[in-house]
Amino acid sequence: MSYALRHGANQMGLLMATDGFLYVEELLAHSQFHLYSLEDIERVVATNDKQRFKLRSHPEDGRLQIRANQGHSVQVRDLELRPVLTGSPDCPAEAVHGSYLGKWNSIQLQGLSRMKRTHIHLASGLPGEDDVISGMRKDCDLAVFIDVPKALADGIEFFWSENGVLLSAGDSEGKILPKYFSRALRLRPTRAVNWFRLVIA
Repeated sequence: MSYALRHGANQMGLLMATDGFLYVEELLAHSQFHLYSLEDIERVVATNDKQRFKLRSHPEDGRLQIRANQGHSVQVRDLELRPVLTGSPDCPAEAVHGSYLGKWNSIQLQGLSRMKRTHIHLASGLPGEDDVISGMRKDCDLAVFIDVPKALADGIEFFWSENGVLLSAGDSEGKILPKYFSRALRLRPTRAVNWFRLVIA
């Protein structure tokens, strides 16, 4: 379901609206989902620990719809993202990107990249901290902290998704460069702050 709602709707012949919603009945009628029921869909939405999905009744025809709140590789024009403004109460001093130690050499030289997705995903803190629901995979062993006000001052935009993930398309090349890194944290096997020599480009 995550693939259909984030990446593959068009290839699967499913009609996605500009706000990312699909009709649940059309999803369940697809050959890949015909063995599932509405109750299965509702259970996945209700129990997803990162609140990745949203159900709603269509505002005009009342039919049930579903969408992914973030994580798309396809353009979703009307995703209802909330922009982060400098100095606003919801503007964090730092945001965290989860990655892997094996990628650090590349990250510290080239920065973070959105790659094939529409946004770089960031969290407002580390997993387990207050109000942090989503923003990084559970198996990440590296946390890279971004100076959000500094990046905003240089024109890099950030947005809050409906499930509390901080999203950024990065610069014109889809990157957040190392000059916006404030610190890094090794998460496993034990936590260690600034265990590397940070290279600023």
